[in-house]
Amino acid sequence: MKHYSVLLKESLDGLNLKEDGIYVDATLGYGGHSTKILEKIEKGHLFAFDKDLEAIIYAQERLLNIRTNFTIFHSDFSQMKRCLEEKGIQKVDGILFDLGVSSPQIDEGTRGFSFMQDGPLDMRMNTKQNLTAKEVVGTYSKADLLDLFYTYGEEKRSKQIVDEIMRVRTKKEITTTLELVDIIQTAVGSKYFYKEHPERKIFQAIRIEVNNELHVLESVLPDAIDLLKMGGRLCVITFHSLEDRIVKRIFKQYSEVDEMVKGLPSIPTEYQPTIKLITKKPLIASDSELKENTRSKSAKLRIIEKVIE
Repeated sequence: MKHYSVLLKESLDGLNLKEDGIYVDATLGYGGHSTKILEKIEKGHLFAFDKDLEAIIYAQERLLNIRTNFTIFHSDFSQMKRCLEEKGIQKVDGILFDLGVSSPQIDEGTRGFSFMQDGPLDMRMNTKQNLTAKEVVGTYSKADLLDLFYTYGEEKRSKQIVDEIMRVRTKKEITTTLELVDIIQTAVGSKYFYKEHPERKIFQAIRIEVNNELHVLESVLPDAIDLLKMGGRLCVITFHSLEDRIVKRIFKQYSEVDEMVKGLPSIPTEYQPTIKLITKKPLIASDSELKENTRSKSAKLRIIEKVIE
């Protein structure tokens, strides 16, 4: 199984790994980042989270080939704080989020993430959940689909696409990925389709909705910051502007003095910044990485460090 870990060196350096540290890989995937973390923490412990059972099974075998000082939770990372507390862990030395969809998930048509291979309209990270892409496309109202495609896909021809989906829906059920791609192409015309690739944006929007990605990210980042020890690092790799805006805004909020006390000669500790920005601007993939993996093109890595517990 081919899987490329995006910004691997940069994220490992960003975590500032200690041999006896406690680290969290919030997005285990197929274990690319986790295996490298585990190699460097012989006396520490790695906790990892993922909703995709198939990925967990594969990653666990990779990790066991290194050592056994790890724990995997088959859970959304929104449950990170609760799961760690149940294991008696109150603070950690570092946390990594790699918010991209793993290459095997994209490349395997049966998962429904790919707009280049035929497969069922699924897109669930956790295959036990009820909501699927088919349900979104087949049951959401016109207004809801418009809002979804404009907001999460930022697609300027969302109205034409939704109109065509609604037209087709009156005649038959839309069940496969390539059916949806054909609908998108019919709606916008071949010239726009091959120039702008709106199918990428529409599939992204549906995937975000199915997996509740942005709401979960927004809710978990404050928990992740709170979990860090003094000097602990948080690294977040995003793949589109919607994610990056959320990360940038929350990092800004926690790294600046509270507006209520700005200008005072002495700032009380409880109003001082909780974190400092290690990266003022996000790190992006090197030219050499882009040659190996074109999917790294949109990746951005932001890193912060905890300065007040």
